[in-house]
Amino acid sequence: MADVFLLSDVQFNRIRRYFPLSHGVPRVDDLRVVSGIIYVIKHGLQWKDAPKGYGPHKTLYNRFMRWSRMGVFNRIFSALASQAGDPEQLIIDATHLKAHRTAASLLKKGDFPAFSDAPKVA
Repeated sequence: MADVFLLSDVQFNRIRRYFPLSHGVPRVDDLRVVSGIIYVIKHGLQWKDAPKGYGPHKTLYNRFMRWSRMGVFNRIFSALASQAGDPEQLIIDATHLKAHRTAASLLKKGDFPAFSDAPKVA
C-alpha cells in the first residue's frame, strides 16, 4: 500500500463527518475508499484501472455513486469552500469561455485587444 495516494489524517478528519454512518456489516476503510475515488478522478482513470491498494474497483464505484446520489460530495465541497475565505485571484482558462466561431479571425485581422506591450508577431 506504500505506492498509493492516501489522504493525511488531518485532511480526512476535516471531511469524515460528512460520510453516512455504517449500518450492519462494517464497511471497507473509508479513508482508503475516498483516497481511491480521488485518485481515479484526478488521473482520469476508469474504475477498473484503479490500483489494487484501494480495494476492489467495484467498491470504489459503488461508494462513489451512492455518496454522489446522497449529496455527500456536494456537502464536502460546500463546507471546504466556505472555510477557505475570499480568493486572492481567479484563474479562467479556455474551458470557462464560450467563443464565437469567428473569434479566431479577430486575432488575424488585428481587431483583438492588446493585453501587453509586447510586439505583435507577423
